[in-house]
Amino acid sequence: MAIMRKDKNQAQEQPKILDVTAAMQGELTFKDPVNLRIGGNFEGKLDTKGELTIGNTAVVKANIHGDIITVSGTVEGSIVAYTSLSFTASAGFTGELTTPVLEIEKGAVVNGKCTMARKNQDVMSLEEVAQYLEVESNLLRSWAEKGKIPAKQAHGNWVFEKQQIDQWVVTQKQ
Repeated sequence: MAIMRKDKNQAQEQPKILDVTAAMQGELTFKDPVNLRIGGNFEGKLDTKGELTIGNTAVVKANIHGDIITVSGTVEGSIVAYTSLSFTASAGFTGELTTPVLEIEKGAVVNGKCTMARKNQDVMSLEEVAQYLEVESNLLRSWAEKGKIPAKQAHGNWVFEKQQIDQWVVTQKQ
């Protein structure tokens, strides 16, 4: 694993870059934007901001949440891309994906369930909605489990559509 950083002035202008080429297992969460590239094996849960690239030699078995995701290697699990998801020609995917923008190059193999948000509709994670509504994550999870707030599950992770959350807020105030 290599971390490349610039001095403070340059670091504010450019996102951090993190290359993961070793085999890893567990949960990785990034609160700040990072350009993350995975070139080895990863198993677990990955929650990232910024750009995530899964290299053509990578083998990933994980639930992935991120902004802009590009897959060139093999992924098994779920992917929630808040901005866009791209599969290059060398990609192999099996699982469930949710994204507002999807690009699949000729040669990529994509198997599973695909959910695409409507235009101008953001997809948000449980943590993002908790912050947006200014409530604790555990309370929001409880509401989702009980059907008190519009939400979907993708491989054990709650996914929310911003437009539905905004409509729900209006009905709660009436």
